[in-house]
Amino acid sequence: MTCLRISIVVLVVCLLGCKENSKPKATEKQAKAILKVSAPATADTTKDKQEIQKLMRNLLVWAEEGKKVPDLLPFVINPRDSTVTGFDLGKLKGVDDSLRITGFFSKEFIDNYNQIIQVLDGKMRDKEIAPFSTGEIPPFAFDSDVDPWCDCQDVPYDGANAFSVAANLVEVHIVNLNKESGRMYWTWGSLPKDVSPDWRTVTYKFSVKKEGGKWKISYLQGFDIKKA
Repeated sequence: MTCLRISIVVLVVCLLGCKENSKPKATEKQAKAILKVSAPATADTTKDKQEIQKLMRNLLVWAEEGKKVPDLLPFVINPRDSTVTGFDLGKLKGVDDSLRITGFFSKEFIDNYNQIIQVLDGKMRDKEIAPFSTGEIPPFAFDSDVDPWCDCQDVPYDGANAFSVAANLVEVHIVNLNKESGRMYWTWGSLPKDVSPDWRTVTYKFSVKKEGGKWKISYLQGFDIKKA
């Protein structure tokens, strides 16, 4: 009788063990995926963000100083009445070279800029855009009444060097970012306490891409092809 009881106990233990072992377990691949999802922001992401923020600030300082910033609108001007009749596409190479030499911009960005000018030139040739005086605001959105580098006419800071100060205070934010590309936006940083609330909601979208191992700007909100 005692032997029978022992046998029953052993059988129950074995059955419980088999039931436990039959539960599905995460595969090695699934385990890695779980760890990847639950892992916090990596040191690489933080480093990339810092590099991109420095890139954007340097770009804005360069744009504000204006010494080597090319004329983005190479107009063809009628000397008789100072009206703009089109674009000198032959000057695009010089503009492209000026942008490329900065090291800020990717090929994609420069190609997009060229496309904007070509579209605008085509519209003027097709009379979709009428000739206009050089003293007027151009009748299109690109580089007209706002600065395309920041999509702004003013900055939320005071002082003689307000624009330079602003350029060095922008803060970048990640929408998505991997090792090769990313979508981001920037906001004005270190805003004065008495600044208008509107400034706190201002954002500027941009994208980046790795070229030659370095982050470069591939898209800027102020250079959207929709502005052409």
